[in-house]
Amino acid sequence: MPGILWLASYPKSGNTWLRAYLANLFSNPARPVPINDLPNHVLGDNFLVHYEQFSGRKEAQFSAEDIVRLRPQVHRWFAASRRDTVLVKTHNACVLADGQPLITPAATAGAIYVVRNPMDVAVSFASHYQVDIQRGVDLICDENHRLPSVPGQLEQVLLSWSTHVRSWTKAPGMRLHVMRYEDMTGAPYKTFAGLSGFLGLPEERKRIMRAIRFSSFRELKKQERATGFVEARPDGKAKFFRAGKAGGWRAALSEDQVHQIVEAHGETMAEFGYLDPAGKPAG
Repeated sequence: MPGILWLASYPKSGNTWLRAYLANLFSNPARPVPINDLPNHVLGDNFLVHYEQFSGRKEAQFSAEDIVRLRPQVHRWFAASRRDTVLVKTHNACVLADGQPLITPAATAGAIYVVRNPMDVAVSFASHYQVDIQRGVDLICDENHRLPSVPGQLEQVLLSWSTHVRSWTKAPGMRLHVMRYEDMTGAPYKTFAGLSGFLGLPEERKRIMRAIRFSSFRELKKQERATGFVEARPDGKAKFFRAGKAGGWRAALSEDQVHQIVEAHGETMAEFGYLDPAGKPAG
């Protein structure tokens, strides 16, 4: 189906893993796709280079109003760049900003949304952005949370974890496939074979298993050690691929921090199996 297939998630939820898997699935290489080649397989909606290429102007010439005006045009440009579906990564919530959709409906063919336990998200988020755990917890509970613009990249509108999740999973008319990070780690073949079904691809076991192996956390981490990763922190203070496990929050969060997250996100956590029927953390 022509148009953008969004690869969407809250940051530190498995988006890069999904991109690596799809790059290896579609190219079916003899060796793993290099992680620094991922931008050649999946576009990113927050990179200003696309706005420069589309408009013929330089980054320094863009005002905030220019970005708002150009965003839907750039998205339609993405959608028209290939005869079939084009994959585009986003961490933006599926909401309006400055009166315009951050995700342009007319350019959208559908979305794959990766959801992860917010307690693990908070820990990974804190490590990646080099803030303390409490700050990580506060940020995923912040209804106004945005990642500020940096050279070459646009501001990203995250909002709170549960608002982000609902903005995508409850988006009216969205052709959507949801994947839980925990299922990607715990039942990889079943989970990624289900993705093939959503994509309308045959369930080719050998090809799926190879793509799983070539995009494993161990492989991605090995590549980052060997070559670095263009999406890692430029100051080198934290590796992009940190632990790659589900449930690490249990050794990192205090009881008060767990309570804060459950109070803020309990309804959405329960919907995705992160709380048991009694409202306690599951698993």
